[in-house]
Amino acid sequence: MSTSTSYPSNIMANPGPTEKASEGSSIESNPSILTSTGTERHNFLRTRRSIRRFKPDPVSESVVQDILATATFAPSAHNRQPWRFAVILSGSAKQSLADAMAVDFELDLARDGVAPEKIQAQIARSKERITSAPVAILLCLDMTEMNSYHDEKRSRAERAMAVQSVAAAGLQLLLATHAEGLGGVWTCWPLFAGETIRRIMNLPVSWEPQGMFFIGYPTDIPEPRERKEVQSVSIYR
Repeated sequence: MSTSTSYPSNIMANPGPTEKASEGSSIESNPSILTSTGTERHNFLRTRRSIRRFKPDPVSESVVQDILATATFAPSAHNRQPWRFAVILSGSAKQSLADAMAVDFELDLARDGVAPEKIQAQIARSKERITSAPVAILLCLDMTEMNSYHDEKRSRAERAMAVQSVAAAGLQLLLATHAEGLGGVWTCWPLFAGETIRRIMNLPVSWEPQGMFFIGYPTDIPEPRERKEVQSVSIYR
């Protein structure tokens, strides 16, 4: 299935894996890259943070390609790889998406009874987050290559497996971003404005928006948030 022929230049479909790191990769200059010992590798993974504020510095397309290539090495049900990526780089595309999503957002907040002034403040924050990020990546689910069943039980399970596979690619994307010395954050807004996003971005009909990532060079690194003790969230038998 071709996924790139009808896209404008500011939106790239999944480019597929690359054979080697591109010249624009910042891995070699990143002081927090993966190192040789298991403890240091675990520490590297634990230093990933959700970054919401970015420097205006651009992120090269070669680095974005490397990030997406690494994301495609996530595990997936039946190895069907149901993830799809749309990368938004241009300011005009970000603004169009922010404006369109704001309409849905405002309607939802109004239905929830949120005060008008609070609605406008939340909309302004969401628009700013989209338009100020150097890179926005839309993560989508495509069920076309997953198994189909006649019974509802297995159909639900198959879709759940596909969603889990896409989520695994999303985490892999964030870790690849971290490995590049960049910051990123995962937002779930697309789940509430899927049809609007599909229309504005002219996505294939089978692409279901699942999440959106904002990526760039962080202005600061936040302190880690408290984590539940492993003993409280696990059992051994």
